Amino acid sequence: MDHDGISRRSLLQAVGVTIATAAIPLGWAEIAEAMDAAQRITPGAAAALSFLTAAEAADVEAVAAQIVPTDDTPGAREAGAVYFIDKALATFFSQLATDYRRQLVAFQEACRTQHPAAGSFAALTSAQQIAFLTGVDQTPFFTTTRLLTLLGMFSLPEYGGNRNALGWKLLGFEDAHVFTSPFGYYDRDYPGFAADVTAK
Repeated sequence: MDHDGISRRSLLQAVGVTIATAAIPLGWAEIAEAMDAAQRITPGAAAALSFLTAAEAADVEAVAAQIVPTDDTPGAREAGAVYFIDKALATFFSQLATDYRRQLVAFQEACRTQHPAAGSFAALTSAQQIAFLTGVDQTPFFTTTRLLTLLGMFSLPEYGGNRNALGWKLLGFEDAHVFTSPFGYYDRDYPGFAADVTAK
């Protein structure tokens, strides 16, 4: 969790590896079900908590903010990654919810034991948070939170995170269809697309 010498580019390059190696217990059937549920999310819905309590969300957001910190560019906090995590656990990743809450409670209890005066992980200083996370960064709670944070940074904004497409801007991704061969030409006349088809 030591951010010294770790560039934002290095972090972004690690996104793919993290997603590929994350130990989340989902089979193909569960993934397909999750994606189907995600497609039913109403675009533009206001950000609100539906699974996490306010105190839980504060701690999860603080963890996410250490995973993708704010520096000269926005991080997980500004991208609203915690709202993606909350929505995911309430809907398309609901099969993870029970274990995640149990792991979160254990995380919070361990933090209070180590820092009784602080009361919560979110109340710790940044240096204290990093020191604590260094000791728990191999736990299932941290592994799952790291994956969900990255998904919340870079997935479609209507899934709850990637507020104002901040994650996409970090990657240099533009949400625009390009109907030029060899990519996209076969979707040019697909019903439902409202895309700029002026590209040649």
